[in-house]
Amino acid sequence: MASEIVVGCGEWGFRELPLEEHFRIASELGFRYLEFGIGGGQTGRLPDDLSNTDITDFKALAQKYGLVTPFCCIENDFTLPDAAAHDAMLEQTLTSIRLAARCGATHVRLFAGFAPADEVDDAIWSRMIHAFEKTDALCRQNSMQVAIETHGKLLFQEGGEAIHVHTVSTQPSSVRRLLANLPPTIGFNYDPGNLKALEPDDRSYCLDLLDPRINYCHLKDWKRQGDGWVAVAIGDDDLDYGPLIRSMSFDGVYLIEYEPLHDVVDGIRRSLAYLDRIAPGHRMS
Repeated sequence: MASEIVVGCGEWGFRELPLEEHFRIASELGFRYLEFGIGGGQTGRLPDDLSNTDITDFKALAQKYGLVTPFCCIENDFTLPDAAAHDAMLEQTLTSIRLAARCGATHVRLFAGFAPADEVDDAIWSRMIHAFEKTDALCRQNSMQVAIETHGKLLFQEGGEAIHVHTVSTQPSSVRRLLANLPPTIGFNYDPGNLKALEPDDRSYCLDLLDPRINYCHLKDWKRQGDGWVAVAIGDDDLDYGPLIRSMSFDGVYLIEYEPLHDVVDGIRRSLAYLDRIAPGHRMS
């Protein structure tokens, strides 16, 4: 780990807030780096049909609040079983990457997909790898990097808790296969909280596999509730980020991703307080 870490503000907890609120809150909390999203239909995301005016307005918000926005989250699923649906998803993803480039992004968070890992046959796998080859080529043309998030399939229960199911980006054997098959320029958005909710007894959180390829990082935790899990701030449960961060080679921006909507500002503040305790050398610019 570097002698100090740089911390930024993730966007998912802001998904139901108008975009300017993302910038205002992040600025008031002292951040320099703010993640943004394209697509998915949330109020807080830039639209799939982003116009020139939308891009100009987005850049103006960054300038107004003194923030930089190099990290873009795009909604995609490259493990769709239907080939035609997959092709349409790939084209939409490529369009979103072009828009992200025009917004000034340097890193694009993508998903491998949400099919359970044991349902991904050779045909789906081949289409997924081809899609990543295409997205990686486009990103490299625009001086950007792809980051695949370690994210399972979430099945939400009546009480709001989520059951996490392994996908190819979380199951260790599939992760090894991804690392062998993907272009070497593709990295990973390392989210240890997501990995914990899948294998809570495995405190390695796949770092032994992924460490050299991490080019993006989300900081959050999940806590047991009923038969599933609810998202919480780092420090709210038992994921010990201290030794984990000290073991990571990653020297980019660690993005606090606080997911609950009802107390997002307080959750980000609790996350920062936790980092004060375990990584006192962190900074936000």
